[in-house]
Order: sequence, then structure tokens, then C-alpha cells
Amino acid sequence: MKNFRYSAKNHEGRTVSGTVAAAGRDEVAGELRRRNLTILDIKEVQSAFRSMAKRAARAGPPRRREELVVFTRQLATMITAGITLLEAMEILVEQAESPGFGATLRAVADDVRTGSDLSRALARHPRVFSELFVNMVKAGEVSGQIDEILVRLADYMEAAQKLKREIKSAMTYPIISLVLVLGITAFLMVGIVPQFRPIFESLEIELPGLTRFILSMSDAVRLHGLLLLGGLFACVAGIVMLKRSRKGAYAWDAFLLKTPVFGVLFRKVALARFSRTFSTLIRSGVPILGCLEIVAETAGNRVVARAVHSAREWVREGQSLSEPLAQSPVFPLMVTRMISIGEKSGSLEHLLEKIATFYDEQVSAQVKSLTSLIEPLLIAVMGFFVGTIVLAVFLPIFKIQEKLAHG
Repeated sequence: MKNFRYSAKNHEGRTVSGTVAAAGRDEVAGELRRRNLTILDIKEVQSAFRSMAKRAARAGPPRRREELVVFTRQLATMITAGITLLEAMEILVEQAESPGFGATLRAVADDVRTGSDLSRALARHPRVFSELFVNMVKAGEVSGQIDEILVRLADYMEAAQKLKREIKSAMTYPIISLVLVLGITAFLMVGIVPQFRPIFESLEIELPGLTRFILSMSDAVRLHGLLLLGGLFACVAGIVMLKRSRKGAYAWDAFLLKTPVFGVLFRKVALARFSRTFSTLIRSGVPILGCLEIVAETAGNRVVARAVHSAREWVREGQSLSEPLAQSPVFPLMVTRMISIGEKSGSLEHLLEKIATFYDEQVSAQVKSLTSLIEPLLIAVMGFFVGTIVLAVFLPIFKIQEKLAHG
């Protein structure tokens, strides 16, 4: 039962108000009509718990995106099994692992209980349910295939999560290894090399150029380490600020696509995401202009997004989709040709799915090759830095030995 506050006019024309416990607004309205009252307003009175739940629902997405995937899959399964939408939502509210996500589902269930469409209820929580999610659910409601749409949505999100994990694994190892290399080098320069300076000065010999260079670098790191760190943080902050501007973000994404080795990987990831999202939306019955708008927003790269926005304008004017995409350097000839064939044959979603599968496999293969390539490369880099420092330390000793041998 919920509490509702009402205001109404009685038969004397006076405004009266009060609170009624009921299952919903309709029940409150029926009770007020039985009292011969003219209804002015009915509002649900939020309890402290429900207010906290709604604040938690606005707090953000579930702690793990996997929880959203599981929710989508379970909701599709229960609807297919004949369980009503509201009953399924109430069951999933109880099964939610994180409090924030559970509160969000509770708010969605409450909206559905009061007569709201599921897509409209989901749209009130944009930080949890993306525009793609909401539009696919809406298409399922219109077509009457909400269970099939939810299955496709779960498949899409699982594929996207798999791709994201592969990219993260490809980037995590080199970053950690690079930090270790820099940490070991900094330790040698600050903690080890300075201890040899008094020894070198006591030898009264001319130090080799490499030794003088390493000693100078060691002094610079020790005396100006904070300044160097400040400069590094300033560079990082500058890049972050650059990415927040529209032109800067576009320039950064274009730079990422052109970087050696990783640029090809980023491009394949963008193409896989574009193709899979586009295919899923078309198969779900979303209109093509709406598909292109959502695809542009979820592309993950502003160069791809700009190309898709341009293509959307062409399609709006009745032109072909493949032509403007072919003008962008991001889309290879194979992709644009397959899209063109799909447009002409009416099987665009199937060809897009094949493109997505192809690039998913390409990304997986490249991630594995990068991982196997980066490991020996980083070992070689570490060996170069450490070896250079050790050589700089021992060169004066070798010089003394050579002098004593000839002396």
C-alpha cells in the first residue's frame, strides 16, 4: 500500500485535503468520487525509504556492467516463459546485487505499475539505461516482440563486453610494464648512481661521456624531480582539457587512429562497434535515421561519429548510405561495398552482422599478437635502460684497469 495526498472540493465548494492509503491513484480517485468530492490533485507521498531509493537510482549505473547484461537476459527469459512484465521486474528487484541498481529497478517497476511503458520508465534513468537500450525496448513494445528484442540486446551487450575486456587486457599489460620500467630506472638514478659520484671524484680521472651524462641525468632527477613530475601532470591535464573541447576531442580521436600499431586496433574496434550496433538496431525494427543517430552517439570515436552524422544527412535526403561513408578514411572499401550490397539486396542487417563478426575476430587476433610482441619489446627496453646505467657506472672502472695495465 502507498500513501497519497489529495486535494479536492466538496459539495459546498470548499477545498479539502488529506492522506489516503491505497494501492494506486485509481483507487484513491474512486474513493474520492464515492465521497462526492471533485478531485483537484493526487500526489503520492514518498516515504523516507522510497526517497532514498530514488536518490540511489539517480546515483549512477550498476557497479558492474555485467549486472545489466544479466538483468536483460533474465527479463527476456521470464517474459518468454509467460511471466508478466511487472512480476518479472519485481522478481529482478529482489535479485539485484548492488543497492544502487536495485533501487533503479524498483523505481522502474513502480513506474510500470502505475501504467507507464517500460521504455519510458527506463528513459528516466539515462545513466543506467543507454539511449540504445531504451530505443530497442521501445521498438520491441511497438512490434510486440519485446522478449526477442531483449535477447538481441543481451547478445549485443555480451559481445560488447567481450570486446571491451580484450581491449583492456591488451592495454593493461604494457601500461603496468612501462610503469615498472620507469620505476626501476628512477630508483637506479636516484638511489644507486649518486652513491658512485664520490668514488668517481676520488679517482681523479676524466670520466667517459656516457658516465657524465648519466650523472647529470641523476642530478636532474634528484634536484628537479618534483618539477619533472609537475610537468608530466601538466601534460596529462592539458590532454584531458583538450579532450573536453569539441575540436580537441576530434583531434585526439583522429590522432589515436593514426598511432603506430595501436591505431589499427582502435580502427577495427570502432568498425566492430559501429557494425554490431547498427545491425542490432535495424533487426530490432528501429527506423534507420534513429539507428544512425544512436550509432553515432555510441561509436566511441568522434571521427566515426562525424562520418555517421554526415551519412545520416544523406539518408535523410533520400541518398545512399554507403556513398558518404566511402568518403571517410575510417571506413575501408570492403565495409562500404558490403553496406552498398546490403542496401540494394535488403539484407543490410545480415551483412553488418558479418562485418562485426569479422572485425571482432580481427581484434581478438591482433590483441593476442600485440601481447606476444609487447612482452619481449618491453624486456628489451628495460634491459637497455638498466644496461646503460650499469655500463655508465663500470666504464670508469674499466678505464682505471686499462690505465694500470699500461702503467
